[in-house]
Amino acid sequence: MKRRVTQNSFDELEAAELFCPKCRRAVPVRKKLLLALPEGDKYDYLCVYCGTSAGTKTVSAGDTRRIIL
Repeated sequence: MKRRVTQNSFDELEAAELFCPKCRRAVPVRKKLLLALPEGDKYDYLCVYCGTSAGTKTVSAGDTRRIIL
């Protein structure tokens, strides 16, 4: 049985490991909310060993609306 892969299959892809510029190797990362923007949330991926930023990701808000109190 073949599984059909579409573009939507990769919309929610999460990084488990990224290259850390300080450790100079691929390391596990933690996802941290950096900014809540009107067009979506911006996340920062931090090295679990040294805390250096290894990358960012913006998740579009789509049709959902949020009220921040």
